Amino acid sequence: METSRIPGFYKMGVDERRELLTKMESFTEEEKEYLFSKEPLGTDTADKMIENVIGTFPLPLGLGLNFQVNGKDYVVPMAIEEPSVVASASYIAKIVRNAGGFTTEATDRVMIGQIQVVGCPDFEAAKEAVLKEKDSLIEDANASYPSLVARGGGAEDLEVRILNEESDSIYGKMLILHIYINTCDAMGANIINTIAESLAPTVEKLTKGKVYLRILSNYADRCLARASCVIPPHLLESKGYTGEEVRDGVIHAYEFAASDPYRAVTHNKGIMNGIDPIVIATGNDWRAVEAAAHAHAARDGKYGSMTKWSKDEEGNLVGELELPMSVGTVGGSIRVHPIAKIAHKILDVESAQELAQVIVAVGLAQNLGALKALATDGIQKGHMALHSRSVAIAAGATGEMIDIIAERLIDEKEIRVGKAKELVEEYTK
Repeated sequence: METSRIPGFYKMGVDERRELLTKMESFTEEEKEYLFSKEPLGTDTADKMIENVIGTFPLPLGLGLNFQVNGKDYVVPMAIEEPSVVASASYIAKIVRNAGGFTTEATDRVMIGQIQVVGCPDFEAAKEAVLKEKDSLIEDANASYPSLVARGGGAEDLEVRILNEESDSIYGKMLILHIYINTCDAMGANIINTIAESLAPTVEKLTKGKVYLRILSNYADRCLARASCVIPPHLLESKGYTGEEVRDGVIHAYEFAASDPYRAVTHNKGIMNGIDPIVIATGNDWRAVEAAAHAHAARDGKYGSMTKWSKDEEGNLVGELELPMSVGTVGGSIRVHPIAKIAHKILDVESAQELAQVIVAVGLAQNLGALKALATDGIQKGHMALHSRSVAIAAGATGEMIDIIAERLIDEKEIRVGKAKELVEEYTK
């Protein structure tokens, strides 16, 4: 993607946007057929993805614009039903772009497989026995998945813990192995589970215990992505507010979330408003990403803000976000879902690490969009303006009537279905 700046994109009709995107991306006829189809995910394909299929459930697919990450432009596919999210992320991305863009980085793609052992006659001896054979276990792990090793990945390390050492219950005390696996560009759930299961018989012999769970951990704290931005105050100016006032309001809002879990949950939900739509659009596991993100927000023993906002010595607003990001660019539904494949083409990322970095940049942008709105006019002004269209449609408005009814709802400050129905009846008399 040469540029993510497409002025006036939101003013275009859907057909105009599709035509422009087609020119920018050079879609094949098959890709256009899937992307612009009324049923892009066919029932036959859906029936092979999950059980008991009766149909599909479409979501609006929009484009986050203006994103510049590490000097590269990205157009970001976002699948979401909530109004204002795509607009807010794109608006903030434009501000950050004018400030030099987002800076991001990511760790190696190391995921965790867990093996649970119970009933060891001597847990300390079992731990020592496993650690003594650490190198051999890593070799065995890699032998169970040679194709991963051939791609430059594989098992890299192994740790052992004893949980609930003082427990009197036979169900409480257990030995836990962590096998650390570089999954390259795959999210890697099946890879990790296969490796963990392959080691179970050997682990039982070494520990003289019984293996129960053999499964990945979705708390991928060795698979992190980080994003930051530095914004001069003048770029934050809003109607009736100086840039310094907006900056300070954002920091005050952050400190509230950092100090109070009741606020932090809503604060972090707003971050995930930006992250989940990309994870969904790219065919990744948004439940895994959500679970890990919230666990990371509580890693110090108290649930708090995922982001950090501060003021530097020059008075600039500084934003930071670090999250586990277990996403992939190959495998799973990515190779099955036709729209997921097209989303990857639009994003134009070369690796799972790059995808993770774009995702956290969007999460940081979405958070700033929410905090900026809360610190100035309030979140409802922009949100309800977009929500009014949904209310109009729910009341039966169609075609040009939708915008007319939506504007009336905003003017009369009554954005509810009952009022919209009255206006529809009035309009159609």
